[in-house]
Amino acid sequence: MSRSPALWALVGATGTGKTALSLDLVEALGARGRSAEIVNADAMQLYRGMDIGTAKLPEHDRRGIPHHLLDVLDVTDDAAVAWYQDAARTAITGVHARGSDAVLVGGSGLYVSSVLFDFRFPPRDPALRETLEAELDEQGPGALHARLRQLDPATAERMDPRNGRRIVRALEVLATGSPTHGAALPEAPVLWHPETRIVGVSVPRQDLVERLDDRVEGMWRDGLVDEVASLRKRGLEQGVTARRAIGYAQALAQLNGQLAQEEAIAQTQQLTRRYARRQVSWFRRYEDVQWVAAGHAASALVTELT
Repeated sequence: MSRSPALWALVGATGTGKTALSLDLVEALGARGRSAEIVNADAMQLYRGMDIGTAKLPEHDRRGIPHHLLDVLDVTDDAAVAWYQDAARTAITGVHARGSDAVLVGGSGLYVSSVLFDFRFPPRDPALRETLEAELDEQGPGALHARLRQLDPATAERMDPRNGRRIVRALEVLATGSPTHGAALPEAPVLWHPETRIVGVSVPRQDLVERLDDRVEGMWRDGLVDEVASLRKRGLEQGVTARRAIGYAQALAQLNGQLAQEEAIAQTQQLTRRYARRQVSWFRRYEDVQWVAAGHAASALVTELT
């Protein structure tokens, strides 16, 4: 086995078992005499206090394995992809400097891609972004998507018209003079780290739907609404990113009397299923991915990919 530190990436839809596999992988590497540390690539797990709705692994269940980029932002902070790229690569570089492999784990496609591939981000305009965010709150994503379609039909065509944050960023980039929206998987992606191994975890569609629906119901049973009530006191409703997270937005609406609990759960289930489909589509575009079924033995992965 080569002693050059590697970057492993465990990707796939939410609910496929990436977290459990990451722990097993670190232990399997350790059995081969190779240490490893985990780096989070789930955008919402960056936030302190967002635990139940993100299925964040409690510290006592992390098997003593070092984890990075969990609980590093307040709910009032904006989790910008360009910021995350720098933070994640810094963490990975530090892991490699200690002679360990880094295991990047998460399903936030743009975040994962920003680390794995040679992404360059266009400049930002904070004042314009604030204005666009206010318009998004007042008018909804449909109006901004229509504006984007007039300005850049090609970018609008490949963008989910319901994804307000992506639309805002696209309009911001266009206003800075950049001809295209940079937050997309490159046509011919080049790996940032040469010793990269990408593993995709998959679950049959119907099984995944059942898993996700059960997970959402479990989040409400486990106290998501109470968690959101606590986060609201810490400024959740003033946050740009956190308050729009799937599940958190619905729990907020329930607390504010805008949705009944049954409606909040059903809406969260629908949005989670839709998000999972987008994740699968995103990661299926990656080349040189080792796709495995949920529950695949980590020891076999180490054998197959080293």
